[in-house]
Amino acid sequence: MTDTLPTDSLPSDIRWMQLAAPVLALLAVLLLVTAGGRWLAQRPWWDWRQIRIEGDVERNSLATLRANALPHLQGNFLTLNLAQARKAFEAVPWVRHAQVQRVWPGLMRVKLEEHRAVALWDGRGDWGEPAPERALLNSHGEVFHANLGDVEDENLPVFAGPNGSAPQVQRLWMRLQGSSQRLGERVTRLELSGRGSWRLAWASGAVVELGRGSEDDLVQRYERFLPHALAVAQRFHTSVAGADLRHVEGYALRLTGIGVNPNPNPKAITRKP
Repeated sequence: MTDTLPTDSLPSDIRWMQLAAPVLALLAVLLLVTAGGRWLAQRPWWDWRQIRIEGDVERNSLATLRANALPHLQGNFLTLNLAQARKAFEAVPWVRHAQVQRVWPGLMRVKLEEHRAVALWDGRGDWGEPAPERALLNSHGEVFHANLGDVEDENLPVFAGPNGSAPQVQRLWMRLQGSSQRLGERVTRLELSGRGSWRLAWASGAVVELGRGSEDDLVQRYERFLPHALAVAQRFHTSVAGADLRHVEGYALRLTGIGVNPNPNPKAITRKP
């Protein structure tokens, strides 16, 4: 007959050793597995064999992507952080969005979406005082920075406004531009001041003060003004030099080559829309 001592009669240090032994064994196994996994992940079998670039590559050549993005890619097929790789490609000029995928065995597939510049952006929004560094605005209303020398379209309009107002300025410009083109004009600059007042300029150089209001109010005010202003200009065989639409009962119109009398007849310079 074999006698056994109850567990609670053993010294405390012996009991702790009995409890710790399985835990220590499990930790040792985990350390071995981790070390083995690291050793396996660092084998040359997992090195990248090919990086394939798809999507928009009009603005960035493979050499540009290799020089700007590849130095920031760390890891192989198993260890690469896809989120960090995506940010490395999106940090390249003109790249708006990037998708990075692993494709077995050893292929990194990168799909790029480039910015489509639709306007120049002056973030300060002060009329006649451009921001220290002019940026660009893409088709999604997003401001981005790139080499302006890469812009092929020399007729991009100029938008200006407080930070965060770019989408609002772009939406209003699209509506005003449509109205202007129907009457042979083109809006080349649109500005929103810090106090919420709007101003635009035509390709001819004329400046039109739109004032404040909702987008629909501004568009209606502008569309009422356009045909009358151009009709007056045709009547005097000249062109519009400027206009002020901030008046409640009408607008003030200035024509090229026609001086303004210090005591003008209101009927000559104003007209109800």
